[in-house]
Amino acid sequence: MTTFVDRVELQVAAGNGGHGCASVHREKFKPLGGPDGGNGGRGGDVILVVDQDVTTLLDYHHHPHRKATNGQPGAGDNREGKNGKDLVLPVPDGTVVLDKNGEVLADLVGQGTQFVAGQGGRGGLGNAALASARRKAPGFALLGEPGEGRDIVLELKTVADVALVGYPSAGKSSLISVLSAAKPKIADYPFTTLVPNLGVVTAGSTVYTIADVPGLIPGASQGRGLGLEFLRHVERCEVLVHVLDTATLESDRDPVSDLDIIEEELAQYGGLDDRPRVVVLNKVDIPDGKDLADMIRPDLEERGYRVFEVSAVARQGLKELSYALADIVATARAAKPAQEATRIVIRPKAVDDAGFTVTKEADGLFRVRGEKPERWVRQTDFSNDEAVGYLADRLNRLGVEDALLKAGARAMDGVAIGSDEDAVVFDWEPSMSAGAEMLGRRGEDHRFEAPRPAAQRRRDRDAERDEAQGEYDGFSPF
Repeated sequence: MTTFVDRVELQVAAGNGGHGCASVHREKFKPLGGPDGGNGGRGGDVILVVDQDVTTLLDYHHHPHRKATNGQPGAGDNREGKNGKDLVLPVPDGTVVLDKNGEVLADLVGQGTQFVAGQGGRGGLGNAALASARRKAPGFALLGEPGEGRDIVLELKTVADVALVGYPSAGKSSLISVLSAAKPKIADYPFTTLVPNLGVVTAGSTVYTIADVPGLIPGASQGRGLGLEFLRHVERCEVLVHVLDTATLESDRDPVSDLDIIEEELAQYGGLDDRPRVVVLNKVDIPDGKDLADMIRPDLEERGYRVFEVSAVARQGLKELSYALADIVATARAAKPAQEATRIVIRPKAVDDAGFTVTKEADGLFRVRGEKPERWVRQTDFSNDEAVGYLADRLNRLGVEDALLKAGARAMDGVAIGSDEDAVVFDWEPSMSAGAEMLGRRGEDHRFEAPRPAAQRRRDRDAERDEAQGEYDGFSPF
């Protein structure tokens, strides 16, 4: 059974916003008390949060579909819908979030670091919120927006200061087990280590983490063996440690050629040229291993490597190695620039930014793109004529109709609002403003007009009676 997963494809979907409510307040002796439809609740977000207790992406490997809860719809009596609950997904420290095209969206390092992978939809406004002096009784409400949904890729890059690299069975797992409290699986056959192991080492006043990277063989950077799957785990390290086996039983191998092959694979992978290197000649407790180490050490030092002879089994040379790595890590940490305080960058909109664009496509279709027009379309109930008229008024006030005229649109030309996937397409009639004037003020209801004074009601009643009496007698007083 798989116990370690460092790359998964995840489908996230934020919650939809709740619909607004169209309602009229009613009570005894007051049948038409005005609009009282409440707003819909906001949909829940999908949030990735770094949790130090999580070390693998295994849970998302088994359950790759995650969805937050929807917002509840509004109700009468000005009752707002309940907001959807955010879905918090814990991820290991060092998780990189990418989109389906491989673009990096976030690099999550540090306990509590968050990234909103899916934004919840806004709740729709109820007719009480849409009421105004001109629109006293809206007969419609706005729909809730759909939540954001997308496919993302999570990749885990181990956060370690020191990375142990080398051939399988070179003794990396044994070395990490004696330098730290880690207890990796150890055996003498290739590919014993199938997952990166991480340990914490204390050397004097310096505490650093050390990881072994399994599966590096010739061709690893091109996907052979397991190396390509785990090379990403060395990207965050401060120092690379080549663990060379001086007592290998394979006749076609020797420590120097092993070093050259691993260096070639690291170069092919790229991005690691600036990391300091240390060479560890392991298994010197074996006589043949000690003789070979004495033979090749001068050659390695001539190349500029710092060389240590150790034996993980006999625990020889470990203290010198541990303190040497601590010095390199401490120097690298001191050389890093201090983290600057987070700056808030304010980018005001240009004075000529209308908030939308109108473009004419090759097939003659005019496409409107912009945050506001697209959001308004998503919130419109097209089965309600009054809601459609309200949308037309909003677009007209935003300047969409004027922009279409300037772009050369004529009557009955096709207009699309939004992207190809969710666009609303209609035949444009360049008389929205005139139509709005003919319809009068949308959303008004004469039943909610202010009551007339009693004297005025009596005069109107007498005038109606006189008019009716005159028509009955065969003449009209007018």
